[in-house]
Amino acid sequence: MNQPLPMIIGSERRDSGTRIEVRSPYDGTPVGSVAEGTPRDLDDAVAAAGEVLAAGPLPAHRRAEILDRAAVTIAARADELARLLSRESAKPITTARGEVARAVDTMRFSAAVARTLGGELIPMDASSAGVGKIGFVQRRPIGVVAAISPFNFPLNLVCHKVGPAIAAGCPVVLKPASATPLSALALADLLIEECGLPPGWLNVVPSRGSVAEHLVEHPDVAMITFTGSPEVGWGIRARAPRKKVSLELGNNSPVIIEPDSDWEGAAARIKMAGYSYSGQSCISTQRVYVNQEIIEAFTARLREEVESLTVGDPADEATDVSALIDPGETDRVRRWIDRAVAGGAEIVTGGLPGPDGVLRPTVLSGVSPDMDVCRREVFGPVVSVIGYDDLDEALALANDGDYGLQAAIFTGDLAKALRAVEVLDYGGVLVNETPTWRADHMPYGGVGDSGNTREGPAYAAREMTEEKLVVIQP
Repeated sequence: MNQPLPMIIGSERRDSGTRIEVRSPYDGTPVGSVAEGTPRDLDDAVAAAGEVLAAGPLPAHRRAEILDRAAVTIAARADELARLLSRESAKPITTARGEVARAVDTMRFSAAVARTLGGELIPMDASSAGVGKIGFVQRRPIGVVAAISPFNFPLNLVCHKVGPAIAAGCPVVLKPASATPLSALALADLLIEECGLPPGWLNVVPSRGSVAEHLVEHPDVAMITFTGSPEVGWGIRARAPRKKVSLELGNNSPVIIEPDSDWEGAAARIKMAGYSYSGQSCISTQRVYVNQEIIEAFTARLREEVESLTVGDPADEATDVSALIDPGETDRVRRWIDRAVAGGAEIVTGGLPGPDGVLRPTVLSGVSPDMDVCRREVFGPVVSVIGYDDLDEALALANDGDYGLQAAIFTGDLAKALRAVEVLDYGGVLVNETPTWRADHMPYGGVGDSGNTREGPAYAAREMTEEKLVVIQP
């Protein structure tokens, strides 16, 4: 049996007595294994991060150079990283290549932040008491950052935590998702061995979720950045009231289709927005509200688009949709579909696994707001089409829920678009684009159960700093 990949703690590559086995979600074949960390390993990782922080910051130009090299190196090894992503997560290889390209962008934007992150000059003489004084604000690293990343974008979402932290001058202790730790360790190796990041600035300790609680409560961790489910995220927030906790959580993304829009083009976009990586994205299009004037034609067109998707082996260049992250998730999504059908919904297409066990892309109609497929985050290849009579009704339906990450409207009427922007209670509202669209430098985050922060390197790096006021009397 091959040796597991070791943890990275300071300058040490550490093995352990137990390992986490990584198997392909598609066919169960072994992909690799990693050493499984313990609370003691996390203590040592936090200590290593604290030591480099105490030794003094890396100059901004060095941080920027490291991040620039990371972008170049990731791009040079794009095929290798994409194939690793595809094997460990069952992400179709073409989709995996897209994630690697986004990771390159994330590191480039982080390098730019390292060069430009600064404070501000305070006009002290705006008050008579401040006449003759000079005031400015410095941004200082907040301290050791604990990063807990999810399985669904195991490279780019790690970059979204590590890149801004390096830009801000913060050392990191990373706990990657136990289902997909291989790409996180590959990224850490790349940063340390090839890009010049000194040991201790990035420590990687794969571990189970219960062990991660030790990291959350560690007294020497200043900030936690978490991407995952609302239940776990808000639980972290409750257990760490004295730390800064940045949460990027779930959604059940709605899109409104008005009859004056290019609704056929919208159906083509939803073909990928609802089913890319089997819907395992927190902004995967899930609820499609369609005006009654066009719902029949739209549903027929969406069915044609969805049935043209190729389902199968993630390593196949033709594959669009493959397996969910584990069989338990497939069973859960099937139960939600079955409960919807029992409650009166209809399956337009899909709804069952094929011979390979992969759940076929599913379109539902006739769902009601209280159904799991409408009210909760499916995180699977399921899109529901729901009719409405007027725009006010559609906006109310889209707002009916606990999430608030991204929403969208397709319309040719600027007044309708601006009304949607005003009324939809989401962190982001997109017009004539699906709510699944994201560029890696934009401020990305939600309200309600969807989180409490904004990602994108410039925004995340600011979260990872504290402001220090300086007042000088010459």
